[in-house]
Amino acid sequence: MIQSLTPRIEINLAKIAHNANVLLQLYDKKGIGIMGVTKAVCGDPAVAKVFVEAGIHTLADSKISNIKKMQDAKVEAEYVLLKISSIQEVKDVTRYANVSIQSEWVVIEKLSQSAKRANQRHKIILMIEMGDGREGILPKDIHEMVQKILGLSGVQLVGIAANFACFGGVKPSNEKLSVLSLLASELESTYSLCFDYISGGNSANYQWFTKVEDPGNINNVRLGESILLGVETLEQKTIPALYTNAFTFVSEVVEAKEKPSLPDGEIGRDAFGNIPSFKDKGMMNRVILGVGHQDILIRGLTPLMDVEILGASSDHMVIDAKTSGLRVGDEVDFSCTYGALLAAMTSPYVTKKYVCH
Repeated sequence: MIQSLTPRIEINLAKIAHNANVLLQLYDKKGIGIMGVTKAVCGDPAVAKVFVEAGIHTLADSKISNIKKMQDAKVEAEYVLLKISSIQEVKDVTRYANVSIQSEWVVIEKLSQSAKRANQRHKIILMIEMGDGREGILPKDIHEMVQKILGLSGVQLVGIAANFACFGGVKPSNEKLSVLSLLASELESTYSLCFDYISGGNSANYQWFTKVEDPGNINNVRLGESILLGVETLEQKTIPALYTNAFTFVSEVVEAKEKPSLPDGEIGRDAFGNIPSFKDKGMMNRVILGVGHQDILIRGLTPLMDVEILGASSDHMVIDAKTSGLRVGDEVDFSCTYGALLAAMTSPYVTKKYVCH
């Protein structure tokens, strides 16, 4: 049997479908819908189709090129641009995204102009700064922004959102989500609006969700990591009934020799400017895999056999093979963190292999 090329990422579509179905049913119990985030898989159409077939009909991505890729593959969904737009990409935003998350007036004004030229009406979700320190309008400024948006004919305000545990690591607390919920009520009442999206956060919201009895007006979460990797992001704990092994990273042994565990010579900086340090373990079964920092986030990999990652250069990973008996041509499997998954799916050097069972 001919093996697939390495390095590769094996993608179990059936397990992703299972996770999506479980989470849809779970969040629906409290009236919360799911926006499926595809950015970690770079808008992979095969994964996007699994989301849609499971019942997630709104897909969100941070790259216009990923949204275009999914549309070209005939994945039918409402597409949300998850990253705030630059002025230079406004035309493509109105062309390819049905909805975009925004926080700057000058960009929203340009979006309105672009949409009007195309005889469209672009939908906007305003991001509210709730303490994580990334994008968003301060709550005190929201009324002024909403009033200005309502004066534009090329855009439609369809919701507000908050972001947590991305830049500042701030947890989505019940207090903060209550503020967002009340703010939505205030805006809807003041300006006779009915928001489609009151989006309370992302995969970091799982703990909040399980503890809160009444989520208020929060009716949406944006989930990527929970669906793909089966975990919540705050503590990386497995969500009950979900698969955590829908993705497996695989690399091949290209050298296997018994070598000293310590380098021989004066130590300077390595290829990435670091001064490495090593433990003296005597002679070891020292194995090299044909993968490096250019291909994958090394620190985001965990071997699925009893070996230890010692480090990596651009193109090679060095491991202590211990008593595994690894030989040239053997393959080593790894589980992935979100960062490693993102790197593997982005890398043109990593083969993608789909598994449907």
